[in-house]
Amino acid sequence: MTGAGAPTPPLELAGDPGDVASRLGAEVVVDDAVVARLGGVCAAVDTTPAALVEAGRDWWPVTVGWGLGGQVPALPAAVARPRSALEVAGVLAVCADAGVPVTPAAGRSGVCGGAVPVFGGVALDLTGLAGIVAVDERSLTADVAAGTFGGDLEAELGGRWSLTLGHWPQSVDMSTVGGWLACRSAGQYSTRYGKIEDMVVGLEVALADGTVVRTGGRAPRTATGPDLTAVFVGSEGTLGVITEARLRVRPRAAVEARAAYAFASFDAGLDACRRMLRRGCTPAVLRLYDGTESQRSLGVADGCGLVVVDEGDPGLVAATMAVVAEECRPARPLGEEPAARWLEHRNQIPSLADLYRGGIVADTIEVAASWSALAAIYHDAVAALTASESTLAASAHQSHAYPDGACLYFTFAGQPAPGEADAYYREAWEAVMAATTAHGGAISHHHGVGLNRGRFMAPSLGGAFAVLVALKAALDPRGVLNPGKLGLPSPFGSAPWP
Repeated sequence: MTGAGAPTPPLELAGDPGDVASRLGAEVVVDDAVVARLGGVCAAVDTTPAALVEAGRDWWPVTVGWGLGGQVPALPAAVARPRSALEVAGVLAVCADAGVPVTPAAGRSGVCGGAVPVFGGVALDLTGLAGIVAVDERSLTADVAAGTFGGDLEAELGGRWSLTLGHWPQSVDMSTVGGWLACRSAGQYSTRYGKIEDMVVGLEVALADGTVVRTGGRAPRTATGPDLTAVFVGSEGTLGVITEARLRVRPRAAVEARAAYAFASFDAGLDACRRMLRRGCTPAVLRLYDGTESQRSLGVADGCGLVVVDEGDPGLVAATMAVVAEECRPARPLGEEPAARWLEHRNQIPSLADLYRGGIVADTIEVAASWSALAAIYHDAVAALTASESTLAASAHQSHAYPDGACLYFTFAGQPAPGEADAYYREAWEAVMAATTAHGGAISHHHGVGLNRGRFMAPSLGGAFAVLVALKAALDPRGVLNPGKLGLPSPFGSAPWP
């Protein structure tokens, strides 16, 4: 069983923890009596300035500049560190009774402010719930505590059982199982293995009132009413706190194959990917880069690079790569080197602090859409980003593909006038969201919603947003669970961003 890990400090922070200020400034005060009650139900409760500052931020890029100025997005009044689902339930019961907001978090690797305690209260650090609880090797399932970091999970699955979850987000070593489920995460091999919602068969969840329930997990493909597991997957801690998950695992791959091609245009590459998926071809990695990113990331100076990596049974891999080669006949073969280059550098994270010191604001935005809409979204979003006088660069790649569509992953960088960093950041996001929704796309593919995307949720869901609001009211009547997120109404006030 793996041991408890710890979050990776998000980004640089100037100043002593005792001098760090809250940028959003919407904290609810928690009195000493509530902190004392928390100590009675949770083994570790921390109120030191250093703990509060670290729990007040995640990897949301816009906050890089704030941190360099000695600010975090928000400050909780206490950090509770439970070691069991029972302790999680106890913390939630105390907070619900006292009307105190509680923000669940673990690796805090999210990039949309989902782990930021925007109304203060209690930060619930779930990294103490760690390790593999059980493995059913015959049925290929594993019960895993929610605070288990991805690298630890894969090391133990592979070392003891020669198994893998197949979920490899860029943040694998600094993100957790519970975080993946809360945000509907995608791994880099998702075209073969699916997203995290395709891997989960059941959950243990602590509800706002302290009740602990289990959903699903008893047998595959049941028809016992609605899928209650799906209610909590993607809810980002607003409907309940995931404490354990039963996940589908699979044997480690026997072989791997790599290839790369250069297409004359991004549209032509998209269409080749579409044709592959239409034929049932699902290589683990199918990543298409536009001209700008092909040169920057793959060293391909002429054309739009496609990286293909597959793994698994030798017969299946051979068949998959044969279909890839057939559908890439109009393209220029590049051999294996670009794919090897991608594999080597795929988890490297650029230093945003260095960019912000130079006055440059940068971020990535991932969306999803049907094949019929992807090209239009790509062109409109890049055009909208580059229309801003502050934008220095705007580009995209397609990173996760399915029979009905794929994910587009945009990158932008701009140099706004002094004091205009936040305004430019909002402008860039609104440009991509507008282009996406205009063509019927989804505002998020795998980074979730958090605080940053909250303002786009109601328009995106339309009339169904009222169903989400009703679920929130039923499961969390006092509104204490991660308030300010998913665009949901909150008893503590309006979300303090943007």
